[in-house]
Amino acid sequence: MKGFRIICAVALLAALSGCGVSIKYSLSGASIPADARTFSVAYFPNNATMVSPILSSTLTDALVDMFSRRTRLMQVDEGGDFAFEGEIVNYTSTTASVSSDDYALLNRLTITVRVRFTNALDESQSWPGGRTFTAYEDYDSSLLLTEVEGDLIPQIVDKLVTDIFMASASNW
Repeated sequence: MKGFRIICAVALLAALSGCGVSIKYSLSGASIPADARTFSVAYFPNNATMVSPILSSTLTDALVDMFSRRTRLMQVDEGGDFAFEGEIVNYTSTTASVSSDDYALLNRLTITVRVRFTNALDESQSWPGGRTFTAYEDYDSSLLLTEVEGDLIPQIVDKLVTDIFMASASNW
């Protein structure tokens, strides 16, 4: 029995050592190629009909922060191994829930971004035509959007950036 355990342990170690696979896995869920060194994020302009002054910078900064904190990649101004650009294409507040007597109970702030991602090391992973990401948060209809957007925008941006990160760095 002791010999069997030793053989199993050696086999397990051999299996875990791999065959020099060039993907690096991390606890963040990212699978970044081992030879990737840099990332770049271009400013995301707000091209939506309705505009919030803080949205573009909040989104751009959050995407930079996510890659800085969750990967070993170094940020460069442009042309990174992982490069992101895009625009905010929708920023709307709509009714999300109505009472039985037709009064709005909840409103929904929705933000949509179109992201073009270039993976310079594996072009098949790039999104040259862009991918669209949408997230939202509901808020009490008795409040004005201007009263809550300072709290809602960071929450929605966090969802968007997490989705962008997972789609680009985890290939899902």
